[in-house]
Amino acid sequence: MAAPQLTESTVTVEGQTLFYRRAEPAQRAPKLSVLLLHGIRFSSDTWLQLRTLATLAENGYRAVAIDLPGLGRSKDAVAPAPVGQLAPGAFLKAVLEALCLGPAVVISPSLSGMYSLPFLFQHNQLLKAYVPVAPICTEKFTAEQYAQIKTPTLIVYGDQDTELGQASLNNLRHLPEHRMLVLQDAGHACYLDKPDEWHHELLGFLQQLE
Repeated sequence: MAAPQLTESTVTVEGQTLFYRRAEPAQRAPKLSVLLLHGIRFSSDTWLQLRTLATLAENGYRAVAIDLPGLGRSKDAVAPAPVGQLAPGAFLKAVLEALCLGPAVVISPSLSGMYSLPFLFQHNQLLKAYVPVAPICTEKFTAEQYAQIKTPTLIVYGDQDTELGQASLNNLRHLPEHRMLVLQDAGHACYLDKPDEWHHELLGFLQQLE
């Protein structure tokens, strides 16, 4: 099988320069676009090293991982909100538009919940599916608000993540179209602890969307 094409570049979003990595399937049009966000100690490099970008592209998906403002190789970019506060939903909308992704699956661990949750509530027509991985800020919305969202969701957390994993699950479980993936013996960054299971289950979820 031909190797996926991996590229890196920058894109301007709301006047800020953001770094991103992109993986495209070789020799065929992508089935879906997947946007990968990251936690506070991580960056797009996490998804490169873990081979999540390559794995998605090898299975026919376009995968784009950005470095969020103020972090990684986007560290000079100014974030649209302080850490832990909700960013405007328009920010991720602008990211998708700048990257020409169209409706996409958004993978959102930890810190990136401050970006993905407002996007979920304000622009869910641009979300093909949502994959929250123990994100922050879930408590800022009510059970009634979650119940209105029909976006297919894969809630992911590690069984050793007794704080954010459990807290986010208690809120996200009010999303009506959700499935759960609990990675055993895995901590907060559970995809790092169990990469094979993470990739296998993520691909299974994406196949159901096609």
